This record gives sequence, structure tokens and C-alpha cells, in this order.
Amino acid sequence: MPAEWTPHEATWLGWPQEPTDWPGKMQAVAWAYGEIVRKIAPGEKVRILVGSKAVEQRARRVLRAARADPAQVEFFRLATDRGWMRDSGPIFVRRARRGRGQTAIVDFHFNAWARYDNWRNDRKVSRWVSRRLDIPRFDARCHGKPLVLEGGGIDVNGCGTLLTTEECYLDPRTQVRNPGMGRSDFEACLRRYLGVTNVLWLGRGIAGDDTHGHVDDICRFVNPRTVVLARSRDPHDENYRPLEDNFERLQGMRLEDGSKIEVVSLPMPEPLYWRRQRLPASYANFYIANAAVLVPTFNDPQDRKALGILADLFPDRPVVGIHAVDLVLGLGTVHCLTQQQPAA
Repeated sequence: MPAEWTPHEATWLGWPQEPTDWPGKMQAVAWAYGEIVRKIAPGEKVRILVGSKAVEQRARRVLRAARADPAQVEFFRLATDRGWMRDSGPIFVRRARRGRGQTAIVDFHFNAWARYDNWRNDRKVSRWVSRRLDIPRFDARCHGKPLVLEGGGIDVNGCGTLLTTEECYLDPRTQVRNPGMGRSDFEACLRRYLGVTNVLWLGRGIAGDDTHGHVDDICRFVNPRTVVLARSRDPHDENYRPLEDNFERLQGMRLEDGSKIEVVSLPMPEPLYWRRQRLPASYANFYIANAAVLVPTFNDPQDRKALGILADLFPDRPVVGIHAVDLVLGLGTVHCLTQQQPAA
């Protein structure tokens, strides 16, 4: 699995059409999508799944108003349940052969984070994209059973090291994706299907995350040797201790070649709520596109600091903020909505 900063052929999105994801905010969320597409399109194709002609027409109107480049946008008609392409979309892998790359899709049997009932249309996305683009597909299985994994639950440096969390894939109280699967089984499957040789296990994710600890809200590779790690300044905040535990774990971890990991702290915004619900607001949920790094922002004083830290780490492309106060009501932001397809 290539690192996210390597060249893309395209970014995949699913146009928002499930109102329960963003109650009362669908129009605002559509405008956020328009801005996301506008920022990605200068560097790569944007491939958007729409469930019907009417949805496509609405999307085209928004993108025209946002002045996104229409020549860079491709629409595909496929009914989906939700729009979280990081988790339900295809995960692409590459194989080098005599200097020429070959692309394939790993189908990880999405089941809505073992939490929601509306996943059967989303489950078909990887198979459909494989057929539509004529790309080989690997059916991920462990001991003959379907293997469930989401793209937001892993992060790779493209050199053999993968980050994930125990809460997401090992904790028996919350992890019901692959019942009975232990650490060694899971690591063997990651080696087989993603080509990694070194699996690093963090502990827990952040409060409000309905995916049970996705790593893309807490810790991300920014180059082969460096990660950014979300950290809270408030010892009384419920995120403080889990994030500090992850920091302590990283101090003893090593990369695939045995070297230490450089860890850069990334601030957390102040707690954000919808009524009584804590929302998983995190700057770590950024997306690395060819032409820009898109970072969720939350009308928070820490926005500027987070953008500055990431700008220093990505000198080869602009770092831009995407207003995500409405997006995070759906319990995810920019990275959760996108899925990269590596360049052929």
C-alpha cells in the first residue's frame, strides 16, 4: 500500500445523500464538498459516486458554484448507504514488476464499523470499482472468513510500517469486526494484503469517534520517518490520558529498518459538542492530495497553529484549511471522506 503523499491518479468521494449523517446540515455539507473538490482537482481527477441522476445534478450545481474544474471531475452512478469513502471505498495497492507498476484493490468486507445497519450498498463499492476500472481485486480473508478493516483504521509510510490501534482491532469490548482474531492473525493478514512488515499498535482513539479508535484521528505519517500525533493540553479532558499513552508508546517503537520514529505533536481543538454529544474534532484527519494538504478546521484558536505545523512538514504543497464544524457532525471530516487511487 503506497503512502498517501505519493502521486495519485484520482481521489474518490461519495456525494452526501444520507440526511441522518448530517441532520439539518446537508446543504452546508454539500458546500464543504464543493470546496474539497475545488482544492483537489488542480492536481488529480476527482471521482465521485452518486446514487441517482438527481444527486448528480445537485452535485454539478454545487461544483459549478464552487468553481471546481469540471474537466477534472468524473461521476459514477452507484447507490451507496453513506459517503465515508476512506472506510467503504477501495483500498489500492501496487506491485512493481520489471520497473512497471501494477495496481490492484483489496476488498476488506466493510460492515459499517460493526455498528450500523445500513452498509450493504457500501459493501459493494470495492467490487464495483474493480469491475468498472478493470483492476484486479483481492478478496481479503483470514482463516477462510471475510476480513473486515477500514482505511481510517490504518496509516502507512509506504516503506513497510503500518500504524493502527488496539481499541479498533483488538479490544473485545468494542472490536466486533473480526470475532476471535488475535494480534498475530491480524498482523499476518496486514502483511499478506498490504505488504507491510512492521505493525505499530497504539492504544485508544479520541472521544466521540464512533469507529472505535480509528488511527486517522490521532496519528499520521507525514513522511517515511515522521508522524504527527494529536495531543491535548488539558489534563482534565477525557482525551488527555489516552493521547499521552500513545505518545509514550511511540517513544519505544521503531520503523521497519529499526530506526526511531520522529514524533511531532499536533494540538487538539477545544472540545466540540452537538447538544450532549462529543464530536471527534481532530486536525489529524487531514488528507494529502497531489496539489494540496486539506486540513479540517473548527473556528478554534488552535486552527492556525495546526496549519503552521503541517505547513512546515509539507513544504512541497500548500496546506489549506477546510471548514469542518458542519462536517464533523457526521463524526468524521476530510480524511474520512476521501480515498486515494495511486498513479498508474
